[in-house]
Amino acid sequence: MDTHGTGAPTTRHISTHIDRPAADVYAFASNPANLPRWAHGLGTTIEHVDGRWIADSAGPGRVVVAFAPRNEFGVLDHDVTLPTGETVHNPMRVLPDAAGCEVVFTLRRRPGTTEEDFRHDAAAVRTDLTTLKELMERP
Repeated sequence: MDTHGTGAPTTRHISTHIDRPAADVYAFASNPANLPRWAHGLGTTIEHVDGRWIADSAGPGRVVVAFAPRNEFGVLDHDVTLPTGETVHNPMRVLPDAAGCEVVFTLRRRPGTTEEDFRHDAAAVRTDLTTLKELMERP
């Protein structure tokens, strides 16, 4: 396991089970316009400008969000381009599980990120996935 020389893992898989068909969860989560409803860690607003989705992120400021093309495999990978021009790739999947699904986000620790900041990032992802679950399981 690569640890960036810190002894701490550089990747965490964070998941939640949602009692809703995978196709429904994928359709909702893959629509960038829905991000402010469940992915507060990414931003509380998003707009479509000149063919790009731009979110107002609390941390780094305005970021560009680009999802993988729609697909039948539940791949929700998305790139977030920071104001610095750095692009962070975020692997994410919606996996069918009986009548429901599991949503898995792979959090990768970027070089220079402290263990405390990495824990904070993981907590933010957990919160976002919990919000997605709550939204999708509402009657």
